[in-house]
Amino acid sequence: MPAYALRRLAHALPLLLGVSMAVFALVHGVPGGPEAALMSGGRAPDPAAVQAYRDRLGLDRPLHVQYARWLGAALQGELGTSYATGRPVSQAIAERLPATLLLAATALLLAAAAALAVAVIGARRPGGGADRVSTVVAFGGLAMPAFWFALVMQLVFGVWLEWLPVSGMRSPGGGGLGDRLLHLVLPAVVLSLRYVAAWSRYLGASLRRVLRSAYVRTARAKGLPEWRVVGVHALRNALGPTVSAIALDLSALVSGAVIVETVFAWPGVGRLFVTSMLARDYPVLMGILLLGSAAVVLLNLAADVLHGWLDPRLRHV
Repeated sequence: MPAYALRRLAHALPLLLGVSMAVFALVHGVPGGPEAALMSGGRAPDPAAVQAYRDRLGLDRPLHVQYARWLGAALQGELGTSYATGRPVSQAIAERLPATLLLAATALLLAAAAALAVAVIGARRPGGGADRVSTVVAFGGLAMPAFWFALVMQLVFGVWLEWLPVSGMRSPGGGGLGDRLLHLVLPAVVLSLRYVAAWSRYLGASLRRVLRSAYVRTARAKGLPEWRVVGVHALRNALGPTVSAIALDLSALVSGAVIVETVFAWPGVGRLFVTSMLARDYPVLMGILLLGSAAVVLLNLAADVLHGWLDPRLRHV
C-alpha cells in the first residue's frame, strides 16, 4: 500500500507544477492589469504613474522571472500582497477559509448521506416507486441551476415562511451556535443538491451491479441478514467508483461555493474570489486558484489511495 501511494504522489507533483504555471499564465494574460486601479472617472491614467506602479510591483520584469519569484515565495507559504488592501494574501485567505470549509463540509456530509440512502433504497428494488422518485430527483437536481434554486429557497423559506435567514453567517450583533446553524441550512442544502443527484446515480448503478454478483447470492443463501449483505458485503465494493467520482466533483463543489456564497452573502473564499476578480487583485486570485487546484489534485490523490484500499487489485496497476 505505501508503494502504491508513493507512485500516485510521484504522478501528482508534476501535475501540481503544471497547474501552477497555467494559473500564473492565465491570470497574467487577462487584458488590463492591476494598473487599471489607477483609472479614475473613466480617464486614462498618467503613463508615468502607471510605470512607477508596475516597477513597484515588479510587473515590468519578464513573465518567467515573475513566475519563478512567485513560485519560490509560494513554496515558503508567501502568496504575495493584495494590490487592493496591501495585506498578505495568505492572511486574507486564512480569514475566509474556515467559513468555506464549514459550508463545503456540511454540504458534503448532507450530499453523501442523502445519496447513500437514495442509492440503497433504489438498488434494492430496481424499477420500484422509490427508484423512480430518485431518478426524477436526480435529473431535476442535475438540471437545476444553483443560483436559481438558491433564489427560490430564499424566497420560500426566508421571505414567505420566514423560517430561515437568507444571508450572512450570523445575525447582526452576533449569535450563538443555533443562530449559525440556521444561517448554514439554506446555503448547505443548495450546494449539496447537485451532488445528491449525481452521487446517488453513481452509487445506485454500481450497487445494482454488485448485488447481482455471485458472492452476494452466496451470502444471501447462507442466511445473512439483508442489511449485512447490502451494508457490509456489497456496499464496500460498490463504493470504489463512487469515491473517485466524489473526488472529481470536489472541484465543482468549490466552484459551486462561489455562486452560493455570493447569493447568500456567505463570508468565505468564494466571495473573496469574486470581489478580487472585480478589483483585478491578481495576487489574491492566484493564491485562491493555486490553493484550490492543489486541493483538487491532493484530494484526487487521496481518492486513488482510498480506492486502492477498497479494491486491492488496483495496487498493482
